[in-house]
Amino acid sequence: MDKNELKREVGLMGALSTVVGTVIGAGVFFKIASMAERTGSANLIILAWILAGTFTVAGGLTVAELATMFPETGGAVKYLEKAYGGLVGYLFAWIQTLIYYPASIAALAIIWATQFTNLFGMKQGDNIIFISLIILVSIIALNSLGTRVASFSQSLFTVLKLIPIALIIIFGLLSKAEVHFSLFPFTAGKDINFVTGLGGAIVASMFAFDGWIGVGNIAGEMKHPERDLPKAIIGGLSLIMFIYIAISFVMLKFMPVEAIAGNKNTASEVAQMIFGNFGGKLVTIGILISVYGAMNGYTFSAVRVPYAIALEENLPKYKFFQKLNRFSSPFNASLIIGVMSSLMILTKQFDMLTDLVIFVTWGFSLLLFIAVFKFRKTMPNADRPYKVIGYPLVPIIAIVGALYIMYSSLTTNFILSMIGIGATLLGIPAYYLTVKNKK
Repeated sequence: MDKNELKREVGLMGALSTVVGTVIGAGVFFKIASMAERTGSANLIILAWILAGTFTVAGGLTVAELATMFPETGGAVKYLEKAYGGLVGYLFAWIQTLIYYPASIAALAIIWATQFTNLFGMKQGDNIIFISLIILVSIIALNSLGTRVASFSQSLFTVLKLIPIALIIIFGLLSKAEVHFSLFPFTAGKDINFVTGLGGAIVASMFAFDGWIGVGNIAGEMKHPERDLPKAIIGGLSLIMFIYIAISFVMLKFMPVEAIAGNKNTASEVAQMIFGNFGGKLVTIGILISVYGAMNGYTFSAVRVPYAIALEENLPKYKFFQKLNRFSSPFNASLIIGVMSSLMILTKQFDMLTDLVIFVTWGFSLLLFIAVFKFRKTMPNADRPYKVIGYPLVPIIAIVGALYIMYSSLTTNFILSMIGIGATLLGIPAYYLTVKNKK
């Protein structure tokens, strides 16, 4: 085996835990508020989770084939480059730097600050911005201490974030509550269009599944990827979908959908109903730890995108952003992410930022799904340790899901979608000014 080749040591359970740890973040606690607002219906929230989970499983199974074909650093950026050329790969890296990671980190900082002020009974307003910026600085500082510290912190946060989820689900399902709702028939709330409401809820819920696009990257370290990778993706993402449905069921069991709609404090309020005031506050602290861990995970990945672009000399002032600090961390590259995240924090809009993330990422995800068909035709004899199960049906489901998500984004928030498209198109002149001029 080549000394640079990854060791194949990961079994099925290791792959399963990686999938679950990668995807579960803060969305499980907070996206139900916007889902309730957009549907006005408890059973449409459950249906939205099921459909979002189905699209995610199909997407994960599809992109995993590309991951096994091209097991190299860079992930989706490299897949897009090989399928469509350097410009498309550059645009994905560009949008990750400009929109995806900063918006995700800013959204999590805002929701962390919201929960913090609620926990201690503080006034919100400008406090949200101030606290969000402080927590952002702390995360960037933590990541500047090097890979070992950041990765250890992430492993710790991965374990800790499951504690409040388990407590709410187990004790919530066992506790009695006064709210009753029917799972059937599926109906939208008063004055809400069924199709529009469901589509909006799916867009909202997709942030909770964010991270699925990277689950196939573990294939290069698996003992039997052709056998265990589809099991890990289907099993892991299905388990996550079950967890999201279960925790939503508990919240809907304790609070009517009208009270949940737009209420970002639903998780902490339900925790206090289940465990009492003191116990509820402890669970809220657990939720804060979970959100902080999610921010750490996004930041760890985020700062390496502009750093990687700088290493390829495809970023203005690339020599500055190539530099590592004394902990061998790309601190200079993290300044780009920090500045963009800070600007987005000023909006104080959690849902707006997460919706923006979903629209821009699923546009590129659509190209990845199509790329599987493209490579089957142009590279029929390429080494594929794993092939999409259920081909071509599963990739088609992923494509339909991507189109539906993008359509729902356009119809429910046209201006936000145009901002995403505009930000992406700005990468075209940047590409020609850097990459082409360099050549």
